[in-house]
Amino acid sequence: MNAQVADQPTESYQGQFGEFTITESDRQGVRIYRAGLLVAALSFAIGVALVLRQANSPTSPTVLVALTPLYTLFAGALAVSLITIHIYMGVLHRALQAFWLIGAIAAIGVAHFNPEPFALTVYQQPLTILGIGFTFAALTGIFFKEAFCFNRLETKFLTFIVPGLLLGHLTGVLPIALEKGLLAAWAILFVIFALRKTVQAIPDDIGDKSVFEYLKHQPS
Repeated sequence: MNAQVADQPTESYQGQFGEFTITESDRQGVRIYRAGLLVAALSFAIGVALVLRQANSPTSPTVLVALTPLYTLFAGALAVSLITIHIYMGVLHRALQAFWLIGAIAAIGVAHFNPEPFALTVYQQPLTILGIGFTFAALTGIFFKEAFCFNRLETKFLTFIVPGLLLGHLTGVLPIALEKGLLAAWAILFVIFALRKTVQAIPDDIGDKSVFEYLKHQPS
């Protein structure tokens, strides 16, 4: 009974294809989406901070051990956000989720079939980015969506920094100093983005529900 009451419409809006309502369930979904982003950003930033602090000893056992659970937390939180994000194009939404899944499977393979710690394997064997990079492609998709919908400056930079750094490391064209700088910028901008999302009006992330309803009834 309480669940039904909690899910009753709380606000009405006029959308492009008719009137729609925003329920408490919609709001909760946005909170979960943003919480996932914040956890992902913080876990990623902590990992980056650990790596950069050990500049003279990047293979420190303590750091390497810590990076694996931090990456797992990052990937898990990102998955939550990819499930709860509102994207008008269903095909794009499913594609980002598929990218995450491919990247997760690749990460499990790297972690379980190599004797070296996960982070060290990825660093020393750049070709692993061809697999785990799909997870970051999904993350870049979120950044692109946020840049397009809300004109966020930090996500505009991240849309280029993330693939640029990964492809640069994969091909070996970036000097170490530049890689560190881009990694630090990524971590900082990611945290800024996630923190700014916490104070954004919730209806913004729900969007025009009449568009979702319209698209749902269109032929595939």
